[in-house]
Amino acid sequence: MKQIFFLFLLLSVCVSGNAQTPIDSIQKLDEVVLSDVKLKQYAPGYKIEVLKDSVIKTNGRSLTSLLAFNSNIYFKENGYGMVSSPSFRGTNASQTAVIWNGIPINSQLNGQADFNTISTSNYSDIAIRSGGGSVQYGSGAIGGSIHLNNNLQFTSHFDTNVRVGYGSYDTKNGSISSSYGGDRWSVILGIAYVDSENDYPYLGTSKKNVNGAYNNVDVNLNLGYFVTDNDVIKLYHQSFVGDRNLSGTISTPSQSHYKDRNHRSLLEWSHLAKNFNYQVKVAHLQENFKYFGTQTTENYSYGKVNTLIVKPTFNFRFTESIQLKTSVDYTKYTAEGTSFGTPSRSNVSATAILNHKLTKAFSYGINLRKDFTSSFESPLVFSLDTEYAVSKHYSIQLNGSRNYRVPTFNDLYWQPGGNLDLIPESSYQIDLGQKADFGFAQLKLNAYYITTEDLIVWTPNKGVWTPRNIAASESYGAEVELQSEYQFNSHYFKLNGHYSYTVSENSTTKKQLMYVPFHKANVSLAYSFKKMSMFFQYAFNGDVFTTEDNIKDRFSSLPSYDVSNIGLEYRILEKPQQQLSIAAKVNNLFDKAYQNVAFRPMPNRNFNIQIHYKF
Repeated sequence: MKQIFFLFLLLSVCVSGNAQTPIDSIQKLDEVVLSDVKLKQYAPGYKIEVLKDSVIKTNGRSLTSLLAFNSNIYFKENGYGMVSSPSFRGTNASQTAVIWNGIPINSQLNGQADFNTISTSNYSDIAIRSGGGSVQYGSGAIGGSIHLNNNLQFTSHFDTNVRVGYGSYDTKNGSISSSYGGDRWSVILGIAYVDSENDYPYLGTSKKNVNGAYNNVDVNLNLGYFVTDNDVIKLYHQSFVGDRNLSGTISTPSQSHYKDRNHRSLLEWSHLAKNFNYQVKVAHLQENFKYFGTQTTENYSYGKVNTLIVKPTFNFRFTESIQLKTSVDYTKYTAEGTSFGTPSRSNVSATAILNHKLTKAFSYGINLRKDFTSSFESPLVFSLDTEYAVSKHYSIQLNGSRNYRVPTFNDLYWQPGGNLDLIPESSYQIDLGQKADFGFAQLKLNAYYITTEDLIVWTPNKGVWTPRNIAASESYGAEVELQSEYQFNSHYFKLNGHYSYTVSENSTTKKQLMYVPFHKANVSLAYSFKKMSMFFQYAFNGDVFTTEDNIKDRFSSLPSYDVSNIGLEYRILEKPQQQLSIAAKVNNLFDKAYQNVAFRPMPNRNFNIQIHYKF
């Protein structure tokens, strides 16, 4: 494998030094706008759903709220606004990768991303890629990946959006984002803020969420500049500063407090040409937290991780139908914390991604990746995918892959309990998809199978919880996605719907894994007429087990629930250069009592009013 690595490196250096790129062949297309080109160009056999700005703005401010009503992903929250983790195709939270402008940002401490610390306000689009993606995105991309994209536009423009709002539980929010630029440069600046007492009542009881207050601010700055006709430099920066109390359970109140600071910076240089492009990314990520046991104590535990990523990528277009992308990535992690000392890790990976459009109707991809990690041996991973257009309206997709997840710093070094003998999780999967396009409606049907070995599970050992590679799991199921829109005169209708059936079980006991519903569905209906628009959202989550024994009672399972939201917007001012609107949204319209984590009730019926000014 080391020979493969050095071959990729030598090939990349030689070609970058000798390639000639005529200026008249340059196309300022996806390579300029998108930082994560391989998401779309190198995934013909994968299911990808892109949520645009119009969907993002009607679904709250957190990534949890957006995806819960607009995807097949199931979420569990430790109370509203608290820690939120996904289950993607029956996998756990550390097996879902979050990708920021092409860079993985999952925590190196626990392998997860807290979806309630990711504001959706400052992203151009958010994409959902179903299926294994370890070749492209590394550790943790087993169930799927979520992509947060800032798309720079190199056209003459100046746009500013201002939103302010107020809602139940003394919730205040505001955001401002500006995008402006010309033929050679582009700038996007966005700031979003939210503050809430979050003291909602627990329906059916006399109690309320007494320790749930939170506030956070999210800042995004994105710059792009064409140094020459062939070369563009881009800078992306994102900072999140959050303070929140951590809610307790319905029977055990909490007094704890949590502060997190996440900073991400990415510098990218791209050379663009028709037959050969190269790109160099240098990124620095920092995650930093402090945990206070009570509101009054000055003592706290803490953790901090710094990540440095250097990633040169080379894209060869041999013909109009054959492309090869190679990259050699270097990543360095350094950490310090109260419970895990000062560990560090370095990783080098070599990747080759081939895409061949054999005919107008048939294309396929072959992808390989090998990681060399300082702490343990990582497996060789691969993926094969293909798409065949049977007709203009119907196509078939197929992909298979091997994926992996490495142990985190908490898994290895947490004291007491860390285990230095852990090995990476290994997963195989296959996915068959069908797409039908009827013009006014698009339908996707997918069936998949995932098997994972050497699962890292924390279990008690002589009174101390410790992680071990002791479990294996199987996940299989089916997904349906429907999108439809129709317009006549001034009337516009749009329908989005998802349904998933998921079996995810321990391979030994054949019992369903905890917090994985067999059934999940959601529907969104939007309607607009002249200056008025409205939407209705409905989400259903089937019952889940909260213990491994799969007993259905109030101590070992949670019942199914459904939640509905409704919203109305009226455009007061609608001119080419200025738009002013007011919107109101009611969440949990029918005031349903529900929990998606045991003994942690979610909010009752609540409202939010927004004013939006665009100029």
